[in-house]
Amino acid sequence: MKGLHLFLYALICINSTLLAQDLSFEEYNPKSTLVVPGNVIHKAKFPFIDIHGHQYRMATQDLGPVVEAMDTLNMQIMVNLSGRSGAILEQAVQNIQDNYPNRFVVFANIDFNGAGAAGWIEKTVNQLKEDVKQGARGLKVYKSLGMYNKDADGKRLAIDDPRLDPIWETCGKLGIPILIHAADPKPFWEAFDADNERWLELKTHPRRKRSDDNPAPWEQIIAEQHRMFKKHPETTFINAHMGWFANDLGRLGQLMDEIPNMNVGIAAIIAELGRQPKFARAFFIKYQDRILFGKDSWKPEEFPTYFRVLESDDEYFPYHKKYHAFWAMYGMDLPDEVLKKVYYKNALRIVPGLDKSKFPK
Repeated sequence: MKGLHLFLYALICINSTLLAQDLSFEEYNPKSTLVVPGNVIHKAKFPFIDIHGHQYRMATQDLGPVVEAMDTLNMQIMVNLSGRSGAILEQAVQNIQDNYPNRFVVFANIDFNGAGAAGWIEKTVNQLKEDVKQGARGLKVYKSLGMYNKDADGKRLAIDDPRLDPIWETCGKLGIPILIHAADPKPFWEAFDADNERWLELKTHPRRKRSDDNPAPWEQIIAEQHRMFKKHPETTFINAHMGWFANDLGRLGQLMDEIPNMNVGIAAIIAELGRQPKFARAFFIKYQDRILFGKDSWKPEEFPTYFRVLESDDEYFPYHKKYHAFWAMYGMDLPDEVLKKVYYKNALRIVPGLDKSKFPK
């Protein structure tokens, strides 16, 4: 009997070894054996404003649990980009005022489908003005513009379509910023093969794959956005996700120089900054007045990665999402004055009506 037990144990060991050797890339996620100084930063060094938040049910939800989590992170204000429009936006603003004034603000949204129809632009601009009157502090433009929205004739609506000019002009006159997300990361348009750095993300999220005719070439969509920025120099734009140029800060710097009314948010691209800490640090110092903190998805457990990349000089620490980044992070160790601008000073200057009383000078 003892011999049988030993035989079965040996079989189990052999099978376990074979299974371990048959791991897929999706499963392979080794723990680093590197031992270096460093600590997780659970709370930001300074109170901050999240310029890129999403709370989709703000009109009716209990905001208490959100505020509790915000306090643990040192988040003083969340900008809810999903404010929508009309009655829902008004309800969201009222919910904030009744329960947690000065902790949230909302941006309005526009449904661009049908642009070009008789009376569409007049109705849309009037509703935007009403939304701002009711408390919206900015306009959020989703990536559907330039990708999925269709005009009155059923054609793809370009970001720089001149029929939309009154919207951008109105935001400039009202003194509210436009936070715009255009396209997606460029690798989503590239061949889905072993050379694609986003292979794992496309493998696990296949609906993110794009092509030149689904809906248009990446370069075309991005160029439309830049032309629109340049055409409206009196309007302030916040280019979400660093305009998908966080992996090419040299080119992004050229664009910043060419387009002085373009600011950038760092939502969902911290992994790009964390693998080039020296170059990214120099970029942040140079453009410190035009970079804003943002996270995108509301997952409080992911914020410490952002704090650690921005604040520390730690080496080789893990990112929180393997399919976004299979590489390790390094800290940029930003100077305090730059951190303050990224965390809150730039947002306080750009977004009207924010409560400044809880922020250091």
